[in-house]
Amino acid sequence: MLQHGGRLNDAVKRWGIPREQWLDLSTGINPSGWPVPELPADVWQRLPEQDDGLAEIIRHWSGAPLASGCVPVAGSQAAIMALPSLRKPCRVGIPVPGYREHGHHWRSAGHKIVPIEPVQTKGGASGCDDRWLDQLDVLVWINPNNPTGAIIPPSTLLRWHRRLQKRGGWLVLDEAFMDPTPTFSLACQSGRPGLIVLRSLGKFFGLAGIRAGFVLADKNLAGALTEKLGPWAVNGPARHVMAQALLDINWQQQACARLQNSARRLRGILHSAGLNPMGGSALFHTVRTEAPTLLADCLAAQGVLVRVFERPGMVRFGLAPDENEWCRLDKALADAVGD
Repeated sequence: MLQHGGRLNDAVKRWGIPREQWLDLSTGINPSGWPVPELPADVWQRLPEQDDGLAEIIRHWSGAPLASGCVPVAGSQAAIMALPSLRKPCRVGIPVPGYREHGHHWRSAGHKIVPIEPVQTKGGASGCDDRWLDQLDVLVWINPNNPTGAIIPPSTLLRWHRRLQKRGGWLVLDEAFMDPTPTFSLACQSGRPGLIVLRSLGKFFGLAGIRAGFVLADKNLAGALTEKLGPWAVNGPARHVMAQALLDINWQQQACARLQNSARRLRGILHSAGLNPMGGSALFHTVRTEAPTLLADCLAAQGVLVRVFERPGMVRFGLAPDENEWCRLDKALADAVGD
């Protein structure tokens, strides 16, 4: 099983610090998530219904065309696990570094994984040398990348998609961290054969616990994914919360502004500690270091949990929830780097 951020119980056991005393910066989840109201009783008592209007809300919110198929899923992880079974074994490009669940599940389904490093996607001097795509049948791309935060512009992604689709290939876009930068999303282009967009309400909306997300794809592929996932793939409370959160545009606008301010503060704190971010997003920043585990352990000893990436050596920092915790992070970094 792959390791992820948010493993707070393990940190409590290892370091002997009570759970309530931790500052968890390991996940990249909005620490001031959408305020979930009291839920109607019937969402707990009735089976989920597919014609509850959620698909229409998702299409309107994301800008997806009517020609696009929309599949609510139990977090984008559910789609990451299911999609590999919808193709016969083939060659699948996976970005390195990147969210490792993609490669894990395509490999487990019998596909050949082709690691794609950033230098391969630059396109040569002209910027359009995409011959590296010809070795692939499927390209999975994480946009923005987790953990580097790198973003590929829509024009480039559409060019990649056209080249892949000529041979019946797929471009799978994981847009889990896209919400603060919606102009880079290809949700509005979904419905094209071979273009698959994954979205999640776990990061920007801070609703990781309900496991809610959706897939936008052409209707044939969306139908195959729906059949693969089976009935009631998303529980009733999650469907209700997802619909209400997507409709709350005022909260989303305020959250974008708060997150941008928090991201700037995080960059400033990292710079002050002598750690230069190599990249990031509105929800996290990542620094490169030769001793990522040592830095993480020094912070953990002070009750600050971060995400370590051993290859290459990187540490990812999420956002603190309030002023006291920002000051705590500032002090913990000064102590850790000073050590």
